[in-house]
Amino acid sequence: MPLSHNTDLTSLNTLGLPARAQYFCALTDLAQLDALRADPEVAALPWHVLGGGSNLVLPDEVPGLVIKVALMGRTLMGEDEHAWYVSAGAGENWHDFVQWTLAQGWSGLENLSLIPGTVGAAPIQNIGAYGVEVKDVLYGVHATDLKNGERRIFSQCECRFGYRDSVFKQEEAGRWLISEVIFRLPRQTVLHTGYGDLVSEMQRAEAEPSPQALAQAVINVRQRKLPDPAVIGNAGSFFKNPVVDAATHGRLQAHWPELVSYPFGEGWFKLAAGWLIDKAGWKGKALGPAGMYEKQALVLVNHGGAHRADIERLCQAVQASVQQQFGVMLEPEPVFW
Repeated sequence: MPLSHNTDLTSLNTLGLPARAQYFCALTDLAQLDALRADPEVAALPWHVLGGGSNLVLPDEVPGLVIKVALMGRTLMGEDEHAWYVSAGAGENWHDFVQWTLAQGWSGLENLSLIPGTVGAAPIQNIGAYGVEVKDVLYGVHATDLKNGERRIFSQCECRFGYRDSVFKQEEAGRWLISEVIFRLPRQTVLHTGYGDLVSEMQRAEAEPSPQALAQAVINVRQRKLPDPAVIGNAGSFFKNPVVDAATHGRLQAHWPELVSYPFGEGWFKLAAGWLIDKAGWKGKALGPAGMYEKQALVLVNHGGAHRADIERLCQAVQASVQQQFGVMLEPEPVFW
């Protein structure tokens, strides 16, 4: 099967980091995986699966084979009295897929509008925004074992979802290539508008509450707060919102009454990482060619010419500052190859 050599990946990661793959192929059919595994030289290489490159920090050189998932297609698989069951190929653009479901009259994904990346990456990261996570509407994940070619369907439960986490990021990391995702979109519309930004946006637009109006509010808010990767390289929110116990939360709130936090299950609280980074003095601050975005401290940006080492240096500096000031360790959200 034709592979390209020494392939430039700069345009395939939203941080815009210069990177080259030793070998590269675009996967448009699962049969290609069988052909790759049948080639002893290729099978012996380390394999890396690339989606939209929006949650990724690449090294300058990627050894082995990079497989760009380009499996397309979206369809209504079935329906019952409670929900529609919708399938999408892993290579589909996530935002385009969300807007397509809304155009068909199927709600459930509107809060996840304008999140960059592909459908196949969504369950790996358990992407979420404004009170909704992909696990809330996911029905199943079709995946292929890169080691032996086994194909299976993971149920919602088997994905073992956590906050920005799944089985595909933990013990099964690097083992499975996701080819298709099935969503269960409920017939009964429930609008999640528990965030002030969304309420204000809908009021400003004088929009009647609907999934489409909520999606547009999400798009407007995200466009105001977050930089467009086509304009300035970034990977979206760079750090997870840390989860702390009640004692730690109480200690922090005693020192900083304005602390931004949310209850997260019984006895736990989720802190706003962007607030912590801002208070630590990093909002709009750069370290070499990389910096934290001036409008949203949670977003790390490439001002031009940054390499993997620059991203790591800034990441570690922000972590150290927040740790020193608040006693909380931030965890990066993107995957570091």
